[in-house]
Amino acid sequence: MVSRAMWKGQLRLSLVSIPVEVFSATKAGARFSFRQIHEPSGKPVHYDKVVEGIGPVDTDEIVKGYEYESGKYVLLEPEEIDAVKLETKKTLELVQFVDASEISPIYYDKPYYVVPSDDLAEDAYRVVRDALRKAGKVGLGQLTLRGREYIAAIRPCGDGLLLETLHYADELRKADPMFHGLSGKTSDEELLDVATALIDKKTSKFNAANFKDNYSSALKELVQRKLKGKKTKIEVDEEDDDKGKRGDNVVDLMSALKKSLEGSSGKSPAPKKTAAKKKSA
Repeated sequence: MVSRAMWKGQLRLSLVSIPVEVFSATKAGARFSFRQIHEPSGKPVHYDKVVEGIGPVDTDEIVKGYEYESGKYVLLEPEEIDAVKLETKKTLELVQFVDASEISPIYYDKPYYVVPSDDLAEDAYRVVRDALRKAGKVGLGQLTLRGREYIAAIRPCGDGLLLETLHYADELRKADPMFHGLSGKTSDEELLDVATALIDKKTSKFNAANFKDNYSSALKELVQRKLKGKKTKIEVDEEDDDKGKRGDNVVDLMSALKKSLEGSSGKSPAPKKTAAKKKSA
């Protein structure tokens, strides 16, 4: 089954714009998971949206609120949020290039596949992919995805491009307080030599397929054993269960690249200001 694109827009390198689509590189349902069950009735537990002193409320009565002081909120309507103009909603512009080794692994968040939207976009897409590979660089930009703006790193991945969202600097905890209790003593040379030899001995090319999720496998085996018994199995009437749920473009490539190179200052552009439309009275 073909995945649904999570973002559609333009991947821009100066004057070159490439229509692309972004897909999640991970599978949400690949891991073993449980449902919470109300043991006395054997029915799944549902979660209602509840307001203290009122009880369950309808989804259309809920708006987004920002807590500016403890217990005090400023409310935002969906139209007001949608009116915030961000170019990154539809354009991912590569504004800087760095060596991959410059980005600490702690910044990486989630991977996505970037593919050209149509056959006409493939030539430009291929040039960007091969240029990044030849230069040994990662392209950086920003895009808006799932209601928030991310730093995005673009790198070659096989025949295509991989996008990885990055954390902002203020989202990361400082490491110093975590490691402050560790002494600055250096390791014993003899022990260091043995540990280094062991690392060399176990060094090989990375292959994720060599690692298996043993915990999920063990849980699946447990479930299979339990299925053989009679007391641990329950059936839920689907109709009865449902009652508890609420309704819930590419320019001439060569000329564009040349013009971009001629006009490039070598500096990253200043961040664009965001503007919001004022709501009419």
